[in-house]
Amino acid sequence: MYRIAVAGTGYVGLVAGVCFAEVGHQVTCVDIDEDKIRTMEQGISPIYEADLEELMRKNYAEGRLNYTTDYRSAYRDADAIFIGVGTPEQPDGSADLAHIATAARQIAETVEKDCLVVVKSTVPVGTNDKVEQFIKDFLPRDGEICTGNGAGCGRKIKVEVASNPEFLAQGSAVHDTLHSARIVIGTESSWAEKILVGIYRPFNLPIVSVSRRSAEMIKYASNDFLALKISYMNDIANLCERVGADIRDVARGMSFDERIGRKFLNAGIGYGGSCFPKDTKALEYLARQNGYELRTVRAAIDVNRNQKTMLYKKACRRLITFSGLKVAVLGLTFKPGTDDLREAPSLDNVPLLLSHGAQVCAYDPAGMENFKRKFPEGRIGQGSIRYVKNAGEALLDANVCFIFTEWSEIKAVRPKTYKKLMKTPLVYDGRNLYDVGEMKKAVVEYHSIGRPCTETSGSIFEIAAAES
Repeated sequence: MYRIAVAGTGYVGLVAGVCFAEVGHQVTCVDIDEDKIRTMEQGISPIYEADLEELMRKNYAEGRLNYTTDYRSAYRDADAIFIGVGTPEQPDGSADLAHIATAARQIAETVEKDCLVVVKSTVPVGTNDKVEQFIKDFLPRDGEICTGNGAGCGRKIKVEVASNPEFLAQGSAVHDTLHSARIVIGTESSWAEKILVGIYRPFNLPIVSVSRRSAEMIKYASNDFLALKISYMNDIANLCERVGADIRDVARGMSFDERIGRKFLNAGIGYGGSCFPKDTKALEYLARQNGYELRTVRAAIDVNRNQKTMLYKKACRRLITFSGLKVAVLGLTFKPGTDDLREAPSLDNVPLLLSHGAQVCAYDPAGMENFKRKFPEGRIGQGSIRYVKNAGEALLDANVCFIFTEWSEIKAVRPKTYKKLMKTPLVYDGRNLYDVGEMKKAVVEYHSIGRPCTETSGSIFEIAAAES
């Protein structure tokens, strides 16, 4: 078993650290936030992730998992240090590597034994080469170390950098780490490869061993391919609406082809989260910096940007105004199983609704507290927003409903419930949760993505008056 330190306790770092401990390694997770460290020591996860807290408590109690703000003690005698800090998107689409640089410098100024530094963060191709050089630049006396009493000066230590990109999905990150389809490692020496293979041996998973730059590219190429697949299906869905085809039928027919596969064929209002939006822009930026145009990736970015407000545009064509209307919003996070709002469609649509005077009533099983930080309850601009405890409360007397996230709690709402609770059953579904025929049978005016709508004659105000 190895002594491992992990820099960063976000989705990448914390999940990796906990899973390393779960297979038997001695792990110390490092973060600069003392309150966060104390919270994790109590077995409380700073992120919303299935099964994570259970494994945190188990491995902390059994002594394999520790947390600290003292990076010196964590890095000093580690066999391997994994960097799992954030690489946020900059305005030009490039990745911000400031946190990577900080961790690398701290490692260089602290290590006292031969050590493998492993970058798990998603970084542009060639970054690991720079990290290795950066560490060597800051190693004391050209890599020489001394013990506290001055003995041992002159002995050089070996520090190499390896790439080990993550392929986890938020909401299933623990499962994805422990049961990954493959582990990708990028190394430049047999020494580094041997250590990484040893660390991952207890996982009993396939290992793909390549060069550092190939490993970095595998991460981007994988994520961007999935983003391309989503955007392609959304593009086809938009065409389906114009020609009278049903995207769900189209996707089902495509899924039997093994070359295409069944996953990522669901049309909707675009991808979000911490990976696809950032990684597509970063790879497109990298290509431009190297004199090449990734036209397919550029197209995926453009399609996704336009797709996020597709439902809002449909509603604008249907309604005279949102002013004074109660608008139910079901789902705020970018996907179910997480409280993450990054690049969520709700962040594009709710401001539009508020700016046009809507009285938004929002529900999400996990994301409301995070959303409140961006949009506090009460009056905002021309509109207002309040948060409720369940979908039914959001729907009660609503004039319009938007569905942005496919939570099971939202899927469980039956078509007849919209008819029963809403003042005017007008539903815009960004995740294609319902059968069009069932919504029509329930007398719900239903608009989705890439499928026929169930239209009701008369304006929304006329319908409301007739039913009152």
